[in-house]
Amino acid sequence: MIYFNCDYNEGAHPAILKKLADTNFEQTIGYGEDVYCAQAAEMIRNLCEKEDAAVHFVVGGTQANLTVIDAALRPYQGALCAASGHINVHETGAVEATGHKVLGLPHMDGKITAAQVTEVMEKHLADASAEHTVQPKLVYISSPTEFGTLYTRAELEALHETCRRYGLYLFLDGARMSYGLAASGNDVTLPVLAKCCDVFYLGGTKCGALFGEAIVITNPELKQDFRYMIKQKGGMLAKGRLLGIQFLELLKDNMKMYMELAEHADRLADRIRAAFQEKGFELVCENTTNQIFVILPNAAVKALSEQFVLSLDQVVDDGHQMVRICTSWATKEEDADKLIQAIRQI
Repeated sequence: MIYFNCDYNEGAHPAILKKLADTNFEQTIGYGEDVYCAQAAEMIRNLCEKEDAAVHFVVGGTQANLTVIDAALRPYQGALCAASGHINVHETGAVEATGHKVLGLPHMDGKITAAQVTEVMEKHLADASAEHTVQPKLVYISSPTEFGTLYTRAELEALHETCRRYGLYLFLDGARMSYGLAASGNDVTLPVLAKCCDVFYLGGTKCGALFGEAIVITNPELKQDFRYMIKQKGGMLAKGRLLGIQFLELLKDNMKMYMELAEHADRLADRIRAAFQEKGFELVCENTTNQIFVILPNAAVKALSEQFVLSLDQVVDDGHQMVRICTSWATKEEDADKLIQAIRQI
C-alpha cells in the first residue's frame, strides 16, 4: 500500500538524521537551554526580522496549541476559531481540558474573517449580562487551514487590526507552515507573520523533522514565564537539543531545505489535483498546498483504496465521500505517478 492519508508518515530528512547522529555523544545542557536551541532561536528571530521575539521549542502541535492558549487566557476567557479549526475538531478537547472554551465560528473553506470577529465582539460588548458568558480573548487560525487554504496578507492584516481594536491576541497555528510559504500565490512571509501575530509557530513534525514545533512570541505580554507553562503542560523536552538541531538543519541557508521540501510536496499535489479535475471530479475547495479535498463516488474510493491509503473525511451522501489526499516532503515522484494513473483509470 502507498500512503497518501497524511503528511507525517515518514521519519525525517536524511540530513537531519545525520546531524543528530553526528552530535549524538555531545554533552549539552538540557531542557532547551543548549547552544543548538539558542542558535536555532536566533536564526528564527533573524528570519522573522524580529530581534526581540521569544522562541521556544516543543515536540508537537497539540502541545504548542494548548500551551499557548492556556498561557494567554484567564480562566473565564475563550478562543475564537473556525468551526473546522484543529483545536475544535482534532485535539480531543485539549484546549477545553485546560479550562478554556473554544468558540467555533462558521467558516469559508477553513477561514474566518475580521468581519466575523468584529461581529462577535460587538455583540459581546453590547450584552448587558456579558459576564455570564465566556469572554473572547484570543483568535486562533491556521495557515494552511484544515482545508489546505491560505490566509492572504490582506486578510491577516485585517485580523491583526481587528484584534488590536478589541484587545484580542492573534495566534497562528503553523503546523504545515512550510507548505503554505512555498505555495503558488502565497504573499505571506515570516516577517509578515511576526508583524501581524502575537504568537505563531513553525511546524517541523509535518515538514521534514522527526518531531518539533518552534513557537515564536512577539507580544511582550505573552513572553513572561512561558517556560513555566511549557513545563507544566508536559512540553519541555529534557533532551531539548534534539529540537534545536533539527530546526537549524531545516532553516539554514535562508530556509533552503524547509522551502525545497515543501515545494516538492506542493508540486506533486498540484499534479494529483489536476488529474482529479481532468476526470471531472469535484474539488471541495481551491488551494495550492499539499492537501487535496475531493468528492468521489463510493466505487472510486473503493478502487483507489485497493492500492492507496487515503483519508476518508466524511460521507457526503449515500453514493459519495469527501476524501483528503496529502502529499509530503518525502512523497516519491513514482508514487504520485501511480496515483495519477489510477485516477485516470477510474
